[in-house]
Amino acid sequence: MRFVLASASPARLGVLRSAGIDPSVLVSGVDEDAVAAALSDPTPAGLVTALALAKAEAVAERVADAEAVVVGCDSMLSIGGEMVGKPGVPEVARKRWAQMAGGSGELLTGHAVLRIEGGRRTRQAVGSQVTTVRFADLSPDELEAYVATSEPLEVAGAFTLDGLGGWFVEGIDGDPSSVIGISLPLTRRLLAEVGVGVVDLWRR
Repeated sequence: MRFVLASASPARLGVLRSAGIDPSVLVSGVDEDAVAAALSDPTPAGLVTALALAKAEAVAERVADAEAVVVGCDSMLSIGGEMVGKPGVPEVARKRWAQMAGGSGELLTGHAVLRIEGGRRTRQAVGSQVTTVRFADLSPDELEAYVATSEPLEVAGAFTLDGLGGWFVEGIDGDPSSVIGISLPLTRRLLAEVGVGVVDLWRR
């Protein structure tokens, strides 16, 4: 059975490979802002789950395998009651870290798993995971050096756990793989819901 990751994230790919799965990667190209705008006052979990499903559905349309699962993911950070994604530009990253430094936030990751059988989508399961992240109180020089690397510009919440940002994370309460971008426990449960055992997907 083919495992298709509907994400361009190197971090998600790395988590899966370390956990015994070599996925095919197909990028969805979904307009996340348009998907979010079409939702009527979603909860934080509802927002990340809807975005994950939209990505998985877009990719599933291009998968004609006899047997496959397509997994879509989306992550956002809830900080001070606001849901934030990728900063995109240095100014926004600096503003985010001004809010985050010395405090904590909730990293929400939404997942969608679609099963393809006989070239058709037959089953789906969706869910989300919440992990609390505690941030260090960065010095101005540390913040400028981190922003200058561009790493925080293209990741949800303007930080990574498995990269340079890991220096500035004091701790987490919850699932580390979810913070990196794909929750292994949640993905296993969703795969089971569509009738797929994770051990059957491990590379042999």
